Amino acid sequence: MKKVEERFLEYVKIDTKSDTTTGTTPSTKGQLVLADILAKELKEMGLNDVTISEYGYVYATLEKNCNKNIPTIGFIAHMDTAPDYSGKDVNPQIVKNYDGGDIKLNEDTVLSPKFSPELKNYVGKTLITTDGNTLLGADDKAGIAEIMTAVEYLINHPEIEHGDIKIGFTPDEEIGEGADHFDVKYFGADFAYTLDGGAIGELEYENFHAAGVKVTIKGVNVHPGYAKNKMVNSITIANEFASMVPADEVPEKTSGYEGFYHLIELNGTVENTSMQYIIRDFFDDTFIKRQEKLKEIEKTLNNKYGEGTVTVDIKEQYRNMKEMVEPAMHIVDNAKKAMEEADVIPEIRPIRGGTDGSRLSYMGLPTPNMFTGGENFHGKYEYIAIESMEKAVQVVVNIVKNYAK
Repeated sequence: MKKVEERFLEYVKIDTKSDTTTGTTPSTKGQLVLADILAKELKEMGLNDVTISEYGYVYATLEKNCNKNIPTIGFIAHMDTAPDYSGKDVNPQIVKNYDGGDIKLNEDTVLSPKFSPELKNYVGKTLITTDGNTLLGADDKAGIAEIMTAVEYLINHPEIEHGDIKIGFTPDEEIGEGADHFDVKYFGADFAYTLDGGAIGELEYENFHAAGVKVTIKGVNVHPGYAKNKMVNSITIANEFASMVPADEVPEKTSGYEGFYHLIELNGTVENTSMQYIIRDFFDDTFIKRQEKLKEIEKTLNNKYGEGTVTVDIKEQYRNMKEMVEPAMHIVDNAKKAMEEADVIPEIRPIRGGTDGSRLSYMGLPTPNMFTGGENFHGKYEYIAIESMEKAVQVVVNIVKNYAK
């Protein structure tokens, strides 16, 4: 059997960073490269019905090996890595028997317990880190490696009874498009799990309501020497807009069930400025109020500078999956039991983000999220313990076992 870390180290070499600007699905060619590799590997394992859709989704079925009436379970992970940081030429470093101290990634970059206090939980473990120049890609190539390894384990242990098991690997999750072309009916699972979480033990069936916001500001540019009562500086208005957003309701000042506004991009000239926000909240009423707050700022600034100066376009991205998962809480209960059987302490908490499961749950496929073992996703300080990946494989196998009992 191939070890989970071997698969992981192969997958992270492929640059699968997604891109919001291409307008295609998948948004980058690297994701198709990984899709081809995964499909080939699944076929070599002997899985039936292995396909790559026209949009780059990989689907496969490990057929049932008994006559019991067992639910059809899906396991899903995403192939892309975050556009926040480079995923090209990933060069993983192996740290054996971690001693609890600083880890030198390169001459200029140190992964330290001062920055990542959770490192104390990994003393004695084998860590895979970056070399300080790229992200690692544990989000979510660790999830892919864990699913693939669990499937191979089940194939090699036919004494473990199971129903049909559906495998799905999606593109473009990191840019909010992972479920756009997911064919729930073709997938054919009764329910599923995404392996897209962080530290060992994470089990999540609540996530943010999410919206993307584009703010467009029009100004008037004239020669600055003769600009009095004529110039309208769109950059200045953008600063004014940002100052009217509640200052304490931002990612760096919120936690738990607290929502936020997050300014993620600002580009402008005197004539034209654009701003990109994301809104996140767990609750319907406060999610609506956040949208109303930005529209209120739009109205205030248009009253001040003239109608049409500021335009706020809001697009909902996904919603809290809790409403869709709670009617089938056995999914969460069995995952919790599977973790305990693997000597993993379940940590049931809300996701301060979203996964493919957020939208899939509303598409008729209840899909909570489980840990992969990774830490510090989306940047050069990302790392993962091999032991955490091995536990994730055990949990997947235990879920399959439990549903066959």
